[in-house]
Amino acid sequence: MSVTDEVLRVENLHVSVDDTPILNGMNLTINRGEIHVVMGRNGAGKSTLASVVMGHPDYEITSGSIFYMGTNIDEMTVFERARAGMFLSFQYPAVIPGVQVGTFLKKSVQSVHDEPLKGRAFRKELNAAMATLEMQKSVLSRYVNDGFSGGEKKRLEILQMLLLKPTLALLDETDSGLDIDALRIVAKGINSVAPQAGCLIITHYQRLLDHVQPHYVHVMIDGTIVRTGGPELALKLEEQGYDWLEEPQEVEA
Repeated sequence: MSVTDEVLRVENLHVSVDDTPILNGMNLTINRGEIHVVMGRNGAGKSTLASVVMGHPDYEITSGSIFYMGTNIDEMTVFERARAGMFLSFQYPAVIPGVQVGTFLKKSVQSVHDEPLKGRAFRKELNAAMATLEMQKSVLSRYVNDGFSGGEKKRLEILQMLLLKPTLALLDETDSGLDIDALRIVAKGINSVAPQAGCLIITHYQRLLDHVQPHYVHVMIDGTIVRTGGPELALKLEEQGYDWLEEPQEVEA
């Protein structure tokens, strides 16, 4: 990999909220075209990692740095990071009553890309993305996530991602609450973006990885990565949980 292939580099990152440490020396590098999966128990710091990378103001970086496309972004706002090509899907997408999905998508793309949209070209891209995600056009007239099922909310987030074409996609438990069909469809959207981007997927379950093949699986415990492997690591976690990672290692004489 050349330097230009590096999308995200997290160096010795320590993060606190209200003086409570959450991340304790995180190191992670993601290159373009790579899919990285982060797994761990509740409270391990997985969602914090995604939020800090995206610039959430509630988190304080006490030491370490985050680099995006080779540039230190510690002082960049959330909006600046979005415009630079970063995307975060939420575990619990917000409901926005009174705002139609079609309007929301158009304004989002226009704002993030900072350029006027050509109506015909945008409609063509929108139709293609909705077809990929097997979404009905009637959803465009509904209010954002208002009355949506869990699967519909997650599909709408993936639709945003397809339209925004991010360089870095941070997907926080996108698979939670999805049935088998919705999981397959969401995975199809992730796979269509992954070759051109770096992807960080946070999940508790191996089942998503039946559809999205990761290059690396990382295990987080107490705010740091304690083990990295391939897809086989996720299978082992599914079978054995996390206790084996905390057992004392035997020292050879």
